[in-house]
Amino acid sequence: MNVVGIIPARYGSTRLPGKPLADLGGKPLIQHVYERTHQALEDVVVATDDWRVVDAVKAFGGRAVMTRSDHRCGTERVAEVAATLDVEVVVNVQGDEPFIDPLMIEEAVNPLLADPEIVVSTLSRAILSEEDLRNPGVVKVVTDQDGDALFFSRSLIPYPRHREFCQWREHVGLYVYLKAFLLEYVRWPPTPLEQAESLEQLRILEHGVPIHVIETERGRGAPCVDTPEDLARANEYLKRSFGRRNPNA
Repeated sequence: MNVVGIIPARYGSTRLPGKPLADLGGKPLIQHVYERTHQALEDVVVATDDWRVVDAVKAFGGRAVMTRSDHRCGTERVAEVAATLDVEVVVNVQGDEPFIDPLMIEEAVNPLLADPEIVVSTLSRAILSEEDLRNPGVVKVVTDQDGDALFFSRSLIPYPRHREFCQWREHVGLYVYLKAFLLEYVRWPPTPLEQAESLEQLRILEHGVPIHVIETERGRGAPCVDTPEDLARANEYLKRSFGRRNPNA
């Protein structure tokens, strides 16, 4: 099956304007995401709404496509580009993940290649700190015994009435879709639970479509970048973890 990685990269981030071009270790943020994604996938495209991002991606030898500026979310931007490509599987890699582990991408892709019944997959990993359990920014997921999501929530799920049975897991926002399903999904209007939790993946569950969740322990501790403070932490993480070495070599 033909697989493409698409990285949505909106220029006008509210908390960090120009985020895709923010300097991280002497390279734009989007270059880190692109290069690490390219380690897992041969075909990678940046989907953006600004020619400055297109020019920056082309400058480091990458591929970028301009999209409409009125998309409500990154998934819609990804779908616009996917609709123009001759592919069967689409990987949505978040543009704020400069340290995404390429093996995580492979973990998420493999189930769709192996099982024709799976139309969308994502990742989760164990939550290890009490702070993360209480943090609504850390999205929790519970699954059935086949590994399909039962629910995603910013609240603590499951509730620890009997704590010894609780295995809390954090949702890692990397998605893999069959292209045909992705193009159908983005045409659905927002659903009540999606709007209540502000979690667009709930729209899929509310339509009765299973989301297969793969457990991983990779990528723990690697910062994503949403704010200037995150960018400073990412630069420190880059220096501490890789020193003078190229992390994407």
